[in-house]
Amino acid sequence: MKYYIIAGERSGDLHASNLMKAIVAQDQAAEFRFWGGDEMQKVGGTMVKHYRELAFMGIWEVVQNLRTIFKFLKECKADIKDWQPDVVVLVDYAGFNLRIAKYVKTELAGIKTFFYISPKVWAWNTKRAYKIKANVDRLFVIFPFEVSFFKKFDYEVDYVGNPLLDALSQFVPNPQFKNQQNLGDKPLIALLPGSRKQEVKKLLPEMLKVIPHFPNHQFVVAGVSNLPAELYADLQKYPQVKFVLDQTYDLLTVAESAIVASGTATLETALFNVPQIVIYKIVPITFLIGSLVMVLNHFSLVNLIAEKEVVIELLQNQVHTNFLVREMKKIIVGGEKRAQVLADYAMIKAKMGEVGASQRAGTLMVKYLQNK
Repeated sequence: MKYYIIAGERSGDLHASNLMKAIVAQDQAAEFRFWGGDEMQKVGGTMVKHYRELAFMGIWEVVQNLRTIFKFLKECKADIKDWQPDVVVLVDYAGFNLRIAKYVKTELAGIKTFFYISPKVWAWNTKRAYKIKANVDRLFVIFPFEVSFFKKFDYEVDYVGNPLLDALSQFVPNPQFKNQQNLGDKPLIALLPGSRKQEVKKLLPEMLKVIPHFPNHQFVVAGVSNLPAELYADLQKYPQVKFVLDQTYDLLTVAESAIVASGTATLETALFNVPQIVIYKIVPITFLIGSLVMVLNHFSLVNLIAEKEVVIELLQNQVHTNFLVREMKKIIVGGEKRAQVLADYAMIKAKMGEVGASQRAGTLMVKYLQNK
């Protein structure tokens, strides 16, 4: 069967690649055509466009790039119509993928629509659940609470577990990491400024201001190779800071604590048992609009899964040196909150279930297609 897969971000590329492996295990004749990244390319198939061209963050940033986004949507729709897959598999990346789902459902008869990693409609604008129900044949969710959420809309979904557990289960730590990076013997504080241009631009400078306040710690910035090197130029002002590229998991295996941009990385950091501060800054107009439609008390995945505050969240003007220093002192070794954070992490891991989300999702997808 022919699978057209769309993943618009770095994390989606990773999860989609594992999904593709699971599909191949069930359908050895599987053909892939996709919008994604390097991890998906390793599995095989034809890449139409790399996710680095698609990463627009926030309402204002999307508005500024509407012409480009509509161009990509038009290109994607035409490519799907021309290739005529058996199914379009949409991986996260809600704004773009929900439009593709509607197009396929209304304009291309006979092509199924599957969505893996649900749009976060439970966080804001919950009525979008009706659009998902109308345009997505099968929705594969990764959090247990999403099942009960969609039941409110009379929509049956498949809970498959969290694919991050699959990614972590495949990770083999490099025992020579600290020596190879010359990290020394000081306890490490990891700085994870994100995987998008806008995130690194806004958050890395704020993270670096904390460094003078912790002279007995080694700070290490986790960079990603899909972003331009000049985004990390501020590091030149801090020669004592180390920089690693595409080695975030290795860094988290040896870190004492971390400051992390809100997103998938917060959950990864928790799964590595690293106490953290979660931060985020967006364009003011985006924040204003978001604050009017958000229905949740937390914005980090860690706190959402726990359904309480496990890690401190700093947003917008709260991302300030004084606040960051104060909260970091609470979670380094000897800090008053460290033990409780680690205990709550254990509870989160228990709620997330077992490894095998990608395998379960891939198996179900092939089954549904074979029984169509």
